[in-house]
Amino acid sequence: MADGESQSQVASPIRLGPVVCEKDAKALQFIDEMTTNTDAVQERVLGEILSQNAETEYLRRYQLDGATDRDTFKSKIPVVSYEDLQPYIQRIANGDRSPILSSRPISEFLTSSGTSAGERKLMPTIYEEWDRRSKLYSLLMPVMNLYVPGLDKGKGLYFLFVKAETKTPSGLLARPVLTGYYKSDHFKTRPYDPYTVYTSPDEAILCADSFQSLYTQMLCGLLMREEVLRLGAVFASGLLRAIRFLQLNWKELAHDISTGTLNPKITDPSLKECMSKIVKPNPELAEFITKECSGENWEGIITRIWPNTKYLDVIVTGAMAQYRPTLDYYSAGLPQSCTMYASSECYFGLNLKPMCKPSEVSYTIMPNMGYFEFLPHDPNAPALSRDSPPRLVDLADVEVGKEYELIITTYAGLCRYRVGDILLVTGFHNSAPQFRFIRRKNVLLSIDSDKTDESELQKAIDNASELLKEFNTSVVEYTSYADTKSIPGHYVIYWELLVKDPANSPTEEVLNQCCLVMEESMNSVYRQGRVADNSIGPLEIRVVKNGTFEELMDYAISRGASINQYKVPRCVSFNPIMELLDSRIVSVHFSPALPHWTPRRSC
Repeated sequence: MADGESQSQVASPIRLGPVVCEKDAKALQFIDEMTTNTDAVQERVLGEILSQNAETEYLRRYQLDGATDRDTFKSKIPVVSYEDLQPYIQRIANGDRSPILSSRPISEFLTSSGTSAGERKLMPTIYEEWDRRSKLYSLLMPVMNLYVPGLDKGKGLYFLFVKAETKTPSGLLARPVLTGYYKSDHFKTRPYDPYTVYTSPDEAILCADSFQSLYTQMLCGLLMREEVLRLGAVFASGLLRAIRFLQLNWKELAHDISTGTLNPKITDPSLKECMSKIVKPNPELAEFITKECSGENWEGIITRIWPNTKYLDVIVTGAMAQYRPTLDYYSAGLPQSCTMYASSECYFGLNLKPMCKPSEVSYTIMPNMGYFEFLPHDPNAPALSRDSPPRLVDLADVEVGKEYELIITTYAGLCRYRVGDILLVTGFHNSAPQFRFIRRKNVLLSIDSDKTDESELQKAIDNASELLKEFNTSVVEYTSYADTKSIPGHYVIYWELLVKDPANSPTEEVLNQCCLVMEESMNSVYRQGRVADNSIGPLEIRVVKNGTFEELMDYAISRGASINQYKVPRCVSFNPIMELLDSRIVSVHFSPALPHWTPRRSC
């Protein structure tokens, strides 16, 4: 993500001011205090966590004996992955209410988009954690107000959604972190703030039916088009899906606006009642929408329909960077703002220069959110062993220009947990380091919130290859990429086949079925994106000519790769390589149906 930049360059100091109002002044003062006393805050946070959870089974197992100091903590508590904690989490999910990881009751599980054995990971959380997370949310607009004046004079058109939630055998809810937040009292009974007024009513955001939710949010956004000052979604992919939805449904939306009626597909009672107070006949607006949307040219459609929009509020870092050009096209180059860095396990920090270029986004980790350590990242280093534990670096001691893997300890009971994010230190704000998100560790393909690693892709290829055996055919080589030019994006898999009997080669129907078998092999997050969220399109297999992957190797060697160390890349994004592969295509196949997915969780 930082290609072409000097990674050792220290970011320029950020001046937080002048402020708009007293509330903003307090928020900015809080940021200043936290970032000035980073190490002291971290020491206090660790002490609070260890003191609060001193009697838990987990800390007693490692004989912490009530100690709350860093040295004892680091000498006794191991660095762990999800697999290490899974037995403890499983017991909580099954109903064990003893203090296993946290002394506070586990209020729910937040499901991580990372996967474990095909299921979402379950991250335990406690009710008090929403207070901490809401505090971080409250800092976002005071920072934004320093850069974009007048945001209290209009509204935000944000496409926000709840997703499927399940219950563990003990009855605890398991749901994505943002679904948990939108359904919490912290969101539903939030105090009025002129800087965070949305066009979408809560009933639309909280409607579980994705079509009804998106339709009514878009309808409200169109009705209030001149009041909209910023457009947003969680991920760039979500905002592009909303634009695609407008392309497909503008006639129905224009009809509702013209007549003051509501599409009969909107059946949710609370949503119908709410929308009846909002939708009024406006033939002139309907005519305008028809004129803008009926043409072939959708370049700049966002600024044409919402002319007062000052910026897009979406995540365009990490895997979402692939959507930047398309967002530029639809928005006529509006600024793309990434405001915060968070995960299911913990909320981390915020971007103190939210209007910077997406390629320059750095996040300042707020030291009050949890206890943070950093494992120096060297992809060529040997794997860690229990006998030689890693030497971790504290938050205040990381070095500019170096990459680290993030390790967290939370109030909810995660101790020295490997999040899997690789971060680059770009500079400091006061004594708090700033990090650029580089990538998720080991993630190969991603379209939305899905994350597919190399082993999952290999398993999917193996399962699909079974269909080829009766044709005496096998997959010689393969690679992949995430195609985000279409909306929604989809996985593309390049196959080179060895067909031993050309008279009995696999039929088109069988190769289409291979696509579906691959999708059935993907993790539940991918399948939910395909089936319930409509955020991922059908998987595509492109069969290439024999010898294509040898040409790929020749090309890599011509660019300096070692013939002895060359390995076929399992994911590609470099344009010349894509062009080579696409010029050798023999046939193209798509998944003919949706894979199986159900919100029920087996624990």
